Amino acid sequence: MRRPLTLASSVAGAAIVALDGTALTVAQPTLRHDLHASVAQVQWTGTGYLVAVAALLVFAGRLGDRYGHRRVFGIGMLGFGAASAGIVAAPDVRWVIGLRVAQGVFGALLQPATLGMLRTAYPPDRLRTPIAVRTAAIGVAAAAGPVVGGALATEFGWRSVFLLNLAPTLLFGALALASREKRRPATGTSGEKARPSAAGPLDLPGALLLGTSLACLVHTLVTLPHLTWSAPAALLAGAAFVRHERRAPAPTLPADVIGSPAVGAALLLLVTVSAALNGGLFACVYVLQDGLGLTPLHSALLALPLPVLLIGAAPVSAVLLRRAGARATVTGATVLLAAGLLVLAAAPGPVLFCAGFALVGAGFGTVMVAATHVVVRRAPVASAGVAGGLQQTAMNVGPALGVAAATVLMGTGAGRSPLVLLAVAALAALPVCRALPGRSPHVGAAAQAAKSDTPHTGHGRETGPYARSLGNDGH
Repeated sequence: MRRPLTLASSVAGAAIVALDGTALTVAQPTLRHDLHASVAQVQWTGTGYLVAVAALLVFAGRLGDRYGHRRVFGIGMLGFGAASAGIVAAPDVRWVIGLRVAQGVFGALLQPATLGMLRTAYPPDRLRTPIAVRTAAIGVAAAAGPVVGGALATEFGWRSVFLLNLAPTLLFGALALASREKRRPATGTSGEKARPSAAGPLDLPGALLLGTSLACLVHTLVTLPHLTWSAPAALLAGAAFVRHERRAPAPTLPADVIGSPAVGAALLLLVTVSAALNGGLFACVYVLQDGLGLTPLHSALLALPLPVLLIGAAPVSAVLLRRAGARATVTGATVLLAAGLLVLAAAPGPVLFCAGFALVGAGFGTVMVAATHVVVRRAPVASAGVAGGLQQTAMNVGPALGVAAATVLMGTGAGRSPLVLLAVAALAALPVCRALPGRSPHVGAAAQAAKSDTPHTGHGRETGPYARSLGNDGH
């Protein structure tokens, strides 16, 4: 698979998941009316998906490391499309909930693979731009989702929202599975050797414990402020997972990924900024509509600078990473995001609300590109799937954590204080940025090498004992 097609597949997979989630949100009231469902049942069409995704992301990444990211991606895309087709024909809400859980399973398969494919197709010094393009596509899909979903649900009913997934999932899923299977030596980028654990036995007990812990954690967060059985279950499963991993010969989370201070810092920052963004947006909806009496449409228009700046920040982030390094880029962007939240907390009118949303979008988009680049680049090729799974897990846990925190605070009648506290939380994470890599002293040499006619070897090839044959990758 040539690099442009690899990038297109990665972008399509990430964008489909983002579009599906945001489009369904605005279609849920129509779904509830059409299927005569309760509010709790409609909520589970979202909660069931989130729990399934959270439970399987890291294990799905390990499957990609072992069997090939394109194979896992293809299965995930086709399965996601099949579940979408089933929802279109679902006779009642129970079928919708079950098929949304199935969507979550296949979504978990394809999401880490979208990053794993990039890691194996591009040399480390060329990952910035593909990751920026992928991030911009997610921003476009997330921004377009509510508009597209609302238009389709209004004109054709809520089922039409899921028809959006069918053509792209079939096309890119089939393309990913089209190549012949071929065994090859486990070598990776720039001669990297695959670790034995990538080809060894799968750590099924570890995957089960981790999946249970993450699923229960997400369930706890989405049901706050009410505490349920899932809170202690998450703690018990998490403790059992840590104990198991210390003794496992081939752990689910390899030491060369989680043992990297830069990767750990990047993941923590992704959780923090995504929590700040989503919690802030949740609080702003109530501030704008209940506090200022604006209509949903007017509120959405005021927030429009956020997705616009998020999309625009992606290509700028690639340049900043090359020139300033991840440490300075993420530090500045986190400050920008926190400043935007503080502006929103004090904004008296539309102009300052627009300015605050713009700052939040620019800051979040930059952190997302830069931190994701650190996670993917620092991971060995043999663990690219696990790294992608951890990145996606951070981007799922963070929003749930932010909305839960905002919900609890707003329940106390706190007004705009959740925005201030989320800004403080983002600023409190700044010391973590010290663990991120700085500007490379060899940036100029790397740029010169990138222009060289010397062909790269080992890129664009899956690693592991079941690696796919990618054929001529166009170098």
